[in-house]
Amino acid sequence: MAELVAALDVGGTTVKAALLDGDLTVLATRRERTARSADGTALAEQVASVVTALAADAGTAVPDAVGVVVPGIVDEQARVARFSANLDWRDVPFGDLLERRLERPVAFGHDVRAGGLAEFRVGAGQGTRDAAFVAVGTGIAAALQLDGRIYRAHGLAGEIGHIDVGHPGRCGCGATGCLEAIASASAIARRFTERTGRPADGAQPVVDAARRGDEAAQAVVSEALDALAHGLRTLLTLVAPEVIVLGGGLFTATEYVLDPVRDWLAAGLTFQRMPELRTAKLGDEAGRLGAALLALDTLRAS
Repeated sequence: MAELVAALDVGGTTVKAALLDGDLTVLATRRERTARSADGTALAEQVASVVTALAADAGTAVPDAVGVVVPGIVDEQARVARFSANLDWRDVPFGDLLERRLERPVAFGHDVRAGGLAEFRVGAGQGTRDAAFVAVGTGIAAALQLDGRIYRAHGLAGEIGHIDVGHPGRCGCGATGCLEAIASASAIARRFTERTGRPADGAQPVVDAARRGDEAAQAVVSEALDALAHGLRTLLTLVAPEVIVLGGGLFTATEYVLDPVRDWLAAGLTFQRMPELRTAKLGDEAGRLGAALLALDTLRAS
């Protein structure tokens, strides 16, 4: 019998869901506004409803397993969301909560680590054993693949966005100098607006303005890329990935943003191995594909 899995990538505002077979062929998709409650029950009810609807849309049986990924600090081993600012969660045992409702295997994970898993298996990181996937979005986080395995450390690994890169800005985590506070998409937009008074919807308009010669935009982007290179140098010093896959809207302007980071590393590394820098292939589908892979892994292990 063909394997069927439901995969859901949950964000603070939107749930992106799909029904896929064992070859990752998409059979149905859905997108809904995220249901919110501090204890996770509203989202659990929504997931159960979406899973039923996906099967009806595709004209199939209900899926054999379900994968759900969320932002924040997620302990995959315990299947608990320790903290998610986007969902207003603390210590929500969402994996067990969902499995009781669905009565089928559930894989519960972190959105960036799931995105990294997808990039490592079917995206830009294929063929690597030691690699990092760095997602530069509203925040900055990394998925680490070490010796062919995703390194999780109970959800605490990969928080590259909170490396101190030496600037005076305050981060949402409470620390000063965090990479995320200067180089994330939200930080780039905020810092551009602070300098110019002109609003920016994310990093892409600022990058576009920089490419057109806007000096304020060029300064903001240059400072962000310099900070990112500093953060990557620390990552290289600690775990020495052979490949770094860079994702997020910032890297749609590949040459403009990737070349300065590559040049900085080439000039700034001493004993560290120079990695191959690649841009992500899967875009905003990475999290959902990763959730499907987690569900398939869980199903095949059961």
